[in-house]
Amino acid sequence: MNVPAYPPVEAEKHYEQEHTAIERKESLFDNNLEAGGGDTPIEGKNTAHDVFGSEDGHAIKYRTLSWQLVAILMIAEIVSNGMLSLPYALAAIGLVPGVIVIAFLGIWATYTSWLLVNFKLRHPNVHSMGDAGYIIAGPIGREVLAFGTVVFAILASGSQLVAGQIALGILTEDKICLMAYTGIFAAATLILSFPRTLDKLGWLSIPSVLSIMAAGIIGMVIAALQPTPDHTWSLTKQNSFYNSFTAVTNPVFAYAGHFMFFILISEMKKPQDAMKAAYTLQIFATCFYIAFAVIAYIYLGDMVASPSLISLPPLWSKIAFGVAIPNFLIAGALYSHTASKLFFVRFFRNSRHLHSHTFLGWATWTVLIMVTNGAAFVLAVGVPIFNYVVGLGASLFASWYTYGIAGAFWLHDVAHEGFADGKGTVTEDRGMSAWWKKPFQATLAIATFIGGFFICVAGMYVTIRGIIEAYDSGTVGKAFAC
Repeated sequence: MNVPAYPPVEAEKHYEQEHTAIERKESLFDNNLEAGGGDTPIEGKNTAHDVFGSEDGHAIKYRTLSWQLVAILMIAEIVSNGMLSLPYALAAIGLVPGVIVIAFLGIWATYTSWLLVNFKLRHPNVHSMGDAGYIIAGPIGREVLAFGTVVFAILASGSQLVAGQIALGILTEDKICLMAYTGIFAAATLILSFPRTLDKLGWLSIPSVLSIMAAGIIGMVIAALQPTPDHTWSLTKQNSFYNSFTAVTNPVFAYAGHFMFFILISEMKKPQDAMKAAYTLQIFATCFYIAFAVIAYIYLGDMVASPSLISLPPLWSKIAFGVAIPNFLIAGALYSHTASKLFFVRFFRNSRHLHSHTFLGWATWTVLIMVTNGAAFVLAVGVPIFNYVVGLGASLFASWYTYGIAGAFWLHDVAHEGFADGKGTVTEDRGMSAWWKKPFQATLAIATFIGGFFICVAGMYVTIRGIIEAYDSGTVGKAFAC
């Protein structure tokens, strides 16, 4: 299919027109839509308004991912360096509360995954959180959620650079400037994030997943065989809200990857299979998180470090960090790719530059990849309180993308479009009356939104307080320091 070649400004205008037209056409009474389950809005099967349209005859094809490869991509970007801090969370609140928190968050993240997947199926034109924001809150919603996606993706990529810096520093015993390690890692991440389509990164994600699994298994086995001498651990602990929630933010944000779901699903061959990938992710992540956190905490004790691999004997710490490096690289590349892809699709949607090897297309993509990776590097080495900045970004955005906003999506669709009953008949109820027809689902969606708000506010509180205490204690380093 030939499409007009809009320049970026015209493409933006066309984007606005396309969204308006699609929102008019997307009705539950559309004959091209099939009825979904009784508790959900209708799941869209119409691909006429798909993000990438018909790809027949195009040189660059995006919709190539199987659900298995999407599951691998999801695991690669979510199950990463955040997992290594989970034993520290158990050391702060105790074994039993820690396991309950990790399990609960896993179940909650599965539920919000289900809401996000249904929303994407219902709105096939949605490519990113920004597009979803346009549907529920107009242009302002689009800009806010798109901004948050880009900011959090860059911060998350920078966090992986810091993890790589730590790994390389441990492997070489800090023989060169730490900023140089970050630069080496940033260069490798830039190269890996360069492919235009996610299927290339999907195959690279297979060794990424294997590497974090191997690192976690090494950590658990060595912790059990060579536990910390005279260590102690507790079933439960009493701690202040500040100390407890500071530690709990580790498992909260260990599940933070839902902001990429729309972009991943948009490149699937069969988006209807997306929930299979999400179930695979959440089952694996929850089980692996609990196993790793419990075993590492029991054998390394209350003084376990964050990341916990540092608490292993020196040789095994080197081995575990070395094995984890591919995961840090690919996860960082996925985050940079996501930030770049959001801009790229927004610039060139419905343009030949999206699907063809044009100079403007590749030049723009190259600049975007360099800018996003460069920003991640500069923030990682140039902001002395970068870990706190990542915490602020996670509190402001990941709390909503992973948890809260999924409830708003369900409430919006049911209020504006109604839902299908068990017989496939579309109800005539709209607004709050439609919610009351599904009281259990509505209550869950509202509770999800409130829960996301609580994580956002509480996370910002403990992070800002942590920044203040760090400056007061004089523990803040210098920018661009070795």
